[in-house]
Amino acid sequence: MRITQGAFSFLPDLTDEQITKQVQYCIDNGWAVSLEFTDDPHPRNTYWEMWGHPMFDNPDAAALMYELAECRKVYGDQYIRVVAFDATHGWESVRLSFIVNRPKEEPGFRLARQEMDGRNQRYTTISYAVDKPAGSRYA
Repeated sequence: MRITQGAFSFLPDLTDEQITKQVQYCIDNGWAVSLEFTDDPHPRNTYWEMWGHPMFDNPDAAALMYELAECRKVYGDQYIRVVAFDATHGWESVRLSFIVNRPKEEPGFRLARQEMDGRNQRYTTISYAVDKPAGSRYA
């Protein structure tokens, strides 16, 4: 199963050259870029771990690409995404995010059904990744 979160997730994985161009686009628009990683890509898990600090005054995509290479050395078996934050007054939110690294095997999700009062049913999406403890999910 291929996790589809953020921009470009329905496309084949971006090359480093394509990532560089997208990061430079973000920088050219004045957005701060940063990297985040996780081993639990559940759609409601919006708070991934941050790699380093956001790059607010970075003029060149090469700095983020260097950090991406370093992040891949440590967390190459997890999901890594680029996040572009727009600090413009009135916007102050993420403008763009996209996955730039995936584990070799993506376990996906299962749908769990709960019987409730009467004939009501509740469904929950559960990531297969959480069947293993954090830190060993993609080892």
